[in-house]
This record gives sequence, structure tokens and C-alpha cells, in this order.
Amino acid sequence: MTDNQNDKYVSYTKMAWVIYALMTIVLIVILVLFVAQDTEERFFYGLMPAAAAYVFRPTDKYISKLIFKLTGVSQPTEKE
Repeated sequence: MTDNQNDKYVSYTKMAWVIYALMTIVLIVILVLFVAQDTEERFFYGLMPAAAAYVFRPTDKYISKLIFKLTGVSQPTEKE
């Protein structure tokens, strides 16, 4: 039973990071296509959201809380 819970938690964690990456890509596309007015702004809006998403990425503790809140699957305990 715990192996199944661990597998679910791992898959939910991967899915959360994929969603986070896709949100970042969508933001970049919107900024580059609709907000930027010249080449310099396109370059800036192409790089900076990705850098900001990396710097301000959510912690594993926060991701774990969200996964538990939304799915009911808790983070597996460490085995020694």
C-alpha cells in the first residue's frame, strides 16, 4: 500500500512541476507576442520570466502541502 502511495506522490509531484513549467512558458509567450513592442523587449521578456520562475520557484514543502490538500496523498517518509 505504501509503495502505491509513494508512486502516486511522485507522479503528482512531477505533474505539479510540469504545470509550473507550462505556466511559465505561457507567460513568456503572452509577454513576447502581445506586450513587447520592439526587439529588446522581446529579448527581455523571453529571458526574465524564466529566470524569475527559477528564482522564485515553490519549495518542496509548499508543493507537498498542495498535493496533500488537493489529492489527499501525503509525502512519503524517509527510510533509513
